[in-house]
Amino acid sequence: MSMGLLRLLRGNKASAPVARERLQILLAHERGLRGQPDLLGVLREEILAVVSKHVKLDPTKVIVRLERGDEVSTLEVDIEVPNDFERKKVAVG
Repeated sequence: MSMGLLRLLRGNKASAPVARERLQILLAHERGLRGQPDLLGVLREEILAVVSKHVKLDPTKVIVRLERGDEVSTLEVDIEVPNDFERKKVAVG
């Protein structure tokens, strides 16, 4: 057998620690939010409402992620906006 095939059969050892780390982050996040409303859901809806006042969006194209670290948490917002997005006219008054 070639070395490449042996590596393929044994699997990637690096993936197990990565998966473990991701699971630990997810568990820590869930523990931190127990008893609180769905923070990510609330943030997503509020961000969507604000941006939708100015740009037409597809709500299914908005992704909000929260990653908690030991020292700091990161909120990542990914909003897909078409290249030819149409600005909504906002009444000034």
